[in-house]
Amino acid sequence: MTASPVRLGLRENAAQFSLLVAINVFVGAMVGLERSTLPLVGRDDFGLRSSAAVLSFIVAFGVAKAFTNLAAGALAERAGRRRLLVAGWAVALPVPLLIAVAPSWGWIVAANALLGINQGLAWSMTVVMKIDLVGPRRRGLALGLNESAGYGGVALAAGLGGWLAGSFAARDVLVVAGAAIAIIAFLLSLLFVKDTGAHVELEQSRRTGDRDVAAPPLRSAFAAATYGDPTLRSCSQAGLINNLNDGLAWGLVPLYLAAHGRSIGEIGLVAALYPGVWSVAQIPAGHWSDVIGRKPLIVGGMLVQAVALALLALSSGAVPAAAVAAVLLGAGTALVYPTLIAAISDAVSPVARASVVGVYRFWRDSGYVFGGLIAGLVADALGYGGAISLVAALTAASGLWVLRDMRPSGTSARLLSRGPTGSRT
Repeated sequence: MTASPVRLGLRENAAQFSLLVAINVFVGAMVGLERSTLPLVGRDDFGLRSSAAVLSFIVAFGVAKAFTNLAAGALAERAGRRRLLVAGWAVALPVPLLIAVAPSWGWIVAANALLGINQGLAWSMTVVMKIDLVGPRRRGLALGLNESAGYGGVALAAGLGGWLAGSFAARDVLVVAGAAIAIIAFLLSLLFVKDTGAHVELEQSRRTGDRDVAAPPLRSAFAAATYGDPTLRSCSQAGLINNLNDGLAWGLVPLYLAAHGRSIGEIGLVAALYPGVWSVAQIPAGHWSDVIGRKPLIVGGMLVQAVALALLALSSGAVPAAAVAAVLLGAGTALVYPTLIAAISDAVSPVARASVVGVYRFWRDSGYVFGGLIAGLVADALGYGGAISLVAALTAASGLWVLRDMRPSGTSARLLSRGPTGSRT
């Protein structure tokens, strides 16, 4: 039987693209289950009173995910995207068990380190594989669909988790739903996903006329995405700050609302609104970035996030104001999230994509580490409002950095690939 020819395009690869979209819903749902419940489990089940102690699970998650992103980007060309995706879901399988039997908060922190590895492998590979499949023409739309699916899963799981936790023990909800998600996603990845290495070779040959081009060494990708290239470093710092404020929304906002007497159902509503708007708005945002360019959406999105956080800090935990802030935060994040990865992908050659996206995602998910530490320590010192206000200021400064430093779309060097003899191209 003759294998189907390799083609680039969203329509041409609709079946595999749709499967990866579905799997990314499960990736997001694994995190979403914790959004409305786990900080409260730390406070109520384990007696934690320090915000820094409660948010330690986010720090562990962020460290594990950031370094896994870095390794996954470097390994993708050698090990294959599909193998890393399957490995990511294999790592997720023991997470619900650890949460179920945890005798102390340290076990929860360890479970979230494994969850970070799962997210670093599974989300990274679904992102990169979708970029591989569609080619350059509709990259923003493809990333909008990918991130919309992932954060749709976050929102759905956060809302349902909060609702179910009103009737059942929050810990039981996490365990049962988490186990079901991990098993289903593992089997889908193992049995039905196909690798996309041939699509990378095809796009590379169209761009350079040569399929035999090697990916860059990790040190070159790390240097360029961290400080060497204006577009790449702008994206890396914006991604870090974006996830810093996402970490705050994940870990601190439930405690902030609970401190003002809000019920777990109200907390679940606010926790679901933010990723829900983020999810839905990413599809038009990704397409819009294909039309007008990446930079305007990144700058505007960071500034909208800053306004949302300032409103939340001033809300005194009132649900209507917190809900408006959550909607604005979701809208601002939607403008930024798919656009940053599209901008990274625009700036580098196809074979360098996985490595450079891995470095970007390393810095972006380091934001969870900084967010957990800053939000927890500042909240203990200055209160919840003070921590939220500080993060709002950092987010505004990040948007201004992009405005000043990032090159317009299409002007960044096509960097970071090597010929078969190791020469840069």
